[in-house]
Amino acid sequence: QVQLVESGGGLVQAGGSLRLACAASGRTFSGYGMAWFRQAPGKEREFVAGISWTGANTYYEDSVKGRFTISRDNAKNTVYLQMNSLKPEDTAVYYCAAPPLGISAGSRNPKIYNDWGQGTQVTVSS
Repeated sequence: QVQLVESGGGLVQAGGSLRLACAASGRTFSGYGMAWFRQAPGKEREFVAGISWTGANTYYEDSVKGRFTISRDNAKNTVYLQMNSLKPEDTAVYYCAAPPLGISAGSRNPKIYNDWGQGTQVTVSS
């Protein structure tokens, strides 16, 4: 099992930026895609972005395309989510997640993912 710890959340004004990080430990990070999800109060958890093990493939939810960028540093076992031009509707708890080996990190169904971090709160004020 892998342990995932998110950081970098906070309060920011609309139009601002935040960079989230997800550090992995435990079993090997090697070969696994990684993804970010978010969950706002009263809403279901939704896919935000995913990245393949090599970083060659990235996936984004439509509402964040062009504003968010997912990246990873495999030497540091860390995945990042750079969030620019933030909007109040981006307010949510953000989670990183690892799908089972061999499953695409573009998978949007949260039930597929085995490993989750504890989440980090992102609040965007208008």
